[in-house]
Amino acid sequence: MEEENILDLLQRYRRDRHVLLNFILSGSLIKKVVMPPGAVSLDDVDIDQVSIDYVLNCAKKGDTLDLSEAIRLYHDSLDYPSMSNTGSIEEFFLATKPESSGPAPARTPPPLPIPVTTPIPILTSLLKSQSFQSSHEQELTVDDIEDFEDEEEEVDNFRIARRQPNNASSLLLRLPSFATGITDDDLRETAYEILVACAGAAGGLIVPSKEKKKEKKSKLMRKLARSKSENVTPQTQRVPGLVGLLETLRAQLEVSESLDIRTRQGLLNALANKVGKRMDNLLVPLELLCCVSRTEFSDKKAYLRWQKRQLNMLEEGLINHPIVGFGELGRKAVELRNLLQKIEESESLPPSAGEIQRTECLRALREIASSLAERPSRGDLTGEVCHWADGYPFNVRLYEKMLCSVFDVLDEGKLTEEVEEILEFLKSTWRILGITETIHDTCYAWVLFQQFVITGEQEILQFVIEQLRKIPLKEQRGPQERLHLKSLSCSVEGEYFTFFRSFLSPIQKWVDKKLEDYHLHFSEEPAMMAEIVTVAMITRRILLEESEQVVDVADRDQIDAYISSSVKSAFARIMQAIEAKSDAAHEHVLASLAEETKKLLKKDSNVFLPILSQWHQQAAVVSASLVHKLYGNKLRPFVDHAEHLTEDVVSVFPAAESIEQYIISVIGSALGDDDVEEYCRKRLTLYQIEDISGTLVLRWVNSQLERITAWVKRAIQQEVWDPISPQQRHGSSIVEVYRIIEETVDQFFALKVPMRVGELSSLYRGLDNAFQVYTHYVIEKLVNKEDLVPPVPVLTRYKKEIGITAFVKKEVTNVRLTDERKSSEINALSTIKLCVRLNTLYYASTQLNKLEDSIEERWTRKEHENLKIRSYLGTTGSVRM
Repeated sequence: MEEENILDLLQRYRRDRHVLLNFILSGSLIKKVVMPPGAVSLDDVDIDQVSIDYVLNCAKKGDTLDLSEAIRLYHDSLDYPSMSNTGSIEEFFLATKPESSGPAPARTPPPLPIPVTTPIPILTSLLKSQSFQSSHEQELTVDDIEDFEDEEEEVDNFRIARRQPNNASSLLLRLPSFATGITDDDLRETAYEILVACAGAAGGLIVPSKEKKKEKKSKLMRKLARSKSENVTPQTQRVPGLVGLLETLRAQLEVSESLDIRTRQGLLNALANKVGKRMDNLLVPLELLCCVSRTEFSDKKAYLRWQKRQLNMLEEGLINHPIVGFGELGRKAVELRNLLQKIEESESLPPSAGEIQRTECLRALREIASSLAERPSRGDLTGEVCHWADGYPFNVRLYEKMLCSVFDVLDEGKLTEEVEEILEFLKSTWRILGITETIHDTCYAWVLFQQFVITGEQEILQFVIEQLRKIPLKEQRGPQERLHLKSLSCSVEGEYFTFFRSFLSPIQKWVDKKLEDYHLHFSEEPAMMAEIVTVAMITRRILLEESEQVVDVADRDQIDAYISSSVKSAFARIMQAIEAKSDAAHEHVLASLAEETKKLLKKDSNVFLPILSQWHQQAAVVSASLVHKLYGNKLRPFVDHAEHLTEDVVSVFPAAESIEQYIISVIGSALGDDDVEEYCRKRLTLYQIEDISGTLVLRWVNSQLERITAWVKRAIQQEVWDPISPQQRHGSSIVEVYRIIEETVDQFFALKVPMRVGELSSLYRGLDNAFQVYTHYVIEKLVNKEDLVPPVPVLTRYKKEIGITAFVKKEVTNVRLTDERKSSEINALSTIKLCVRLNTLYYASTQLNKLEDSIEERWTRKEHENLKIRSYLGTTGSVRM
């Protein structure tokens, strides 16, 4: 992963550097330019090999720019580590690991470059350039500098590359690294050389002229000179046919014109001496080594790098990754390796001796390399023998670079307009690289997916799915192709990888990582999640088929794994967020957790589960059951320690009951009402909030009834004659009892905890018993009713017919005084005492009737609300608060 990031940064640095140099050289910053020997125009100079520090110094001081000196300084700087003088001390940035670099260099470091502090002005105009004709070094002004063909599309591409939203460093092919150290740039340039050979075989190879079009301004400078308010409409003009397509591929693969010209001319020269042979049958690196001379390069080091690349390609393609064993050719493989080394060493010899050794080695190399390349490794499949016959995985890496050219250089998230032409032209490389249609579909799916990860364009993801579906299953492939695909294997870090595993397992790993936390990655993009799941299932099916595993079970099990992992991660994040702000919250943690967990399940049910249900019909059941278990694990300790109706209990229990009912409704919507009860009984460990809450409510009711009973007893004990104010004393006692009863009823209905009808019945019976005790005491105290009950006094304010009938079944008749001998004082006192009791009982009867009506009304209303809630949730059960 680190290496990929470093290569990406180096590539980006190279592009930015190229743009900056083109800008400086094309403007008025440089007064004079001296061309290197052999160069007629700037087209003959490789801008990538020019020291930018030297150019900036010349621009700052107004000195003459000697490109020969700039190239020399650039190559000299490669031999030393980079150094920065921006800090208080000199800092060296080593390109190698210190532990493997050996001792520090004995030579002194190079002098520090002069820092550039003067800002570079923006160039807004450019005069027409002129061509030069001279056999010696010339001094040129900025007006004499010709257009560089530095396309404005390339500048846009660099800008887009910097704002790429994603990083594909975690998405790597499971292929072994190259022993020779081949880079992506090397692969891209070699891939283009093979495309040139294929174009030459099809008659589309033309060596472009070095003469510049004088009437054409630099596109880069025109772009810089445009006004911001000017509407720019890009106009792309391409030469029709294969010639124009090859030029498009050159731009897409970022190949310089100088390399293009050398490659075309070299292959044409190689084919000149091979009558009747097609260009795509040539061993391209070997022919280029033989036909491209050092004089075609602006400096020696550029040539050495080019030669090293060609030698590495031969070594990787013919020796390092053979599919077919060498057998008797093993000795020749050793000889080939030695020859490659001698060719490289010849450059350190004197010119005459070095050229002789190089020529002899190339002659011997041609004989040995041809015998190795012409081994019939794919003869049974293609019917022909091609170069790099057993270069896997080298060949597929080259083909991968070719496929990357289908993306628009202006917008890496879009396919180029010539995508169909490019794909059709790439078929001409199949015979050279041993590519079959299955290999092409797999490689193309990989390239598309990698580009989707980089750009985040959902449109590309749709092409990925389309391409993955084109990959034929094992029974759809022919026997020869099966054998060929089976032979494509490699070992990476001690692990064995088949062709499909090398290309599809990175895709599978990436999508698995995203789907294992789909709540986090797809909350804002559920539509993309559906396509990601499709990619995951298709790649898994192909890989399982290759490993001969059961496919029907795999999809269901994998969806289960996605749900389990993602729900657990989302629940953990919710728990962490709630605990972080628990100190400032007024609600219990479990109550808040229940509310947030319910929101999580709602979003899961409405957004994600419809997608996952396409692959697993009971995905909703899996998700809801897991949510029930996760919350239950947090709730269980609290429930086990709940002994009284505290504020926390009153807060947590309703929330827990609510989320459980919603979970059951989700399960019921997936299974149906007939199966949900059985599923909950067998698969779910219910919270049993209703039972536990009912026990706590009964405990509370009993304590309240004990309090009421105590007040009733107190009222009875106050039934002592008070000659001063008997009515006030008796009335206040029973009123206090009623007040306590009313408070108890209000508190009972204020409890939001789940409860059953039994708890209400217990309260009702307790209140009734309290009143029964009091009325029984009053009636029992009237021992001789016939003698003690006086006529109805004015104080009672009730009619005789309705007075005492509320409390006794038999009508109280007028009491006749049978003992006229009793004193009038006793009669008066008895009459007053009885009236007070009758008033008290009448008041209690009236208030008790009102209380009964109130309880009945509240309970009916609460029952109706619960029925509405249960009807909404789609569940049934006993009535709860």
